[in-house]
Amino acid sequence: MNATIDALARIVGPAHVLAGEVVGDVAVPGVAATLVRPADASQVAAVVARCYADGVAIVPVGGRSGLAGGAAVVDADADVIALSLERLRAVRSFQPALWRMEAEAGVTTATIARLARESGLRFPPDPGAPEQSQLGGTIATNAGGPHAFKYGVTGDWVTGIEAVLAPGEIVRVGGALRKDVAGYDLRALLTGSEGTLGVVTAAWLRFVPAPAAQLPIVVAYPDAAAGCAALLRVLESGVEPAALEYFDEATMRACGIAFPDGALRGFVVVAEADGSAAEAERVLAELREALAEGADAMLEPRSPRALWRWRDGVSSAVAAVRGAKRSEDVAVPVDRLREAIAATLRIGARHDLPACSWGHAGDGNLHATFLLQPGDAAQRARADAAAGELFELALALGGTVTGEHGIGLLKAGQLRRQWAPAAVAAQRAIKVALDPKGLFNPGKKQP
Repeated sequence: MNATIDALARIVGPAHVLAGEVVGDVAVPGVAATLVRPADASQVAAVVARCYADGVAIVPVGGRSGLAGGAAVVDADADVIALSLERLRAVRSFQPALWRMEAEAGVTTATIARLARESGLRFPPDPGAPEQSQLGGTIATNAGGPHAFKYGVTGDWVTGIEAVLAPGEIVRVGGALRKDVAGYDLRALLTGSEGTLGVVTAAWLRFVPAPAAQLPIVVAYPDAAAGCAALLRVLESGVEPAALEYFDEATMRACGIAFPDGALRGFVVVAEADGSAAEAERVLAELREALAEGADAMLEPRSPRALWRWRDGVSSAVAAVRGAKRSEDVAVPVDRLREAIAATLRIGARHDLPACSWGHAGDGNLHATFLLQPGDAAQRARADAAAGELFELALALGGTVTGEHGIGLLKAGQLRRQWAPAAVAAQRAIKVALDPKGLFNPGKKQP
């Protein structure tokens, strides 16, 4: 291992090989490891080539904002390095007139969104922690966000990928073109692979013109039954909001006091209409009609930006109630959402843990959460058991163990419960084909 580290220092420079760095993400802090920080794709390829030749595992690291342990190094004694993409920060090409950009993996989500916005464009994916999350990580997890209901997840906006594959080769699939069906869809395969098939170093992205108007509406209901009925009415009406979110009563007790237009309680639905001024007004009127029945309160926030800042802070507000939490991003068919919300509370009660949920209602994606006291090992063990029941619930309802955060370490082994044996075998075959030595982010994403 020492010979490998010395060789990597010659590739990236001694100042960019850092020993004893604690490498992890929001969900799994990880352990101390050697962090290597290449400056460009060619250095990434050289690092991968040396590690692959020496049998040293590679854990790609981005902004460390993940929520499933996908970027964690957990075995300090293993032959492993953490490969940080933070120095790959170049926007290689930005062509606003053609609605496209090529950016490197270390560019933050916020930077991409800002550059698009300043040119009258929009990059719709809006995962959490935009100032911290980086393009490589959002591609690796195929990250979503509140506006995925209308606009889709990150992969829907990636037209090309540059990546380093085993044993250290730079490959490019797709690019500036908007359509390409020439071969197997390697772009889609690498998107969402959580760094287990290679290391994404850059991507081509597409944009759309920014909507002229964004008009949110917030509606409070007495309980989940009334709120979920309203959500189904929105879908049945045929109206297409840009976002369709929910927050259960327990969640609102934690964060409703900070709502920008005054304290708010109950089961809350947030929807947003966007488009041209006329289109947004039309959609908003249809949302008012669909959401009105059974509502205790309905308001139209003065500042959409303030509303979404509040939305970004919900997770932190919930965690602050007891100091820590275990939150999972299961997803179910939209018509089973009410069952999943109610069952989350029952699971928490069985394990003597306060529970709540919120999430992307239009996608059936709930952040089911169990509240903990920091450092309480017994509560942590009960929360782990509760999460196991939650996964069983999601699958029983026809859903998935992860809607947007990935498998990582926290859900290791869950995929084989969700997929049939033949599908599991196909996934393993893909891993072996692209990573025959099993050195890319070992232990992650696999069944």
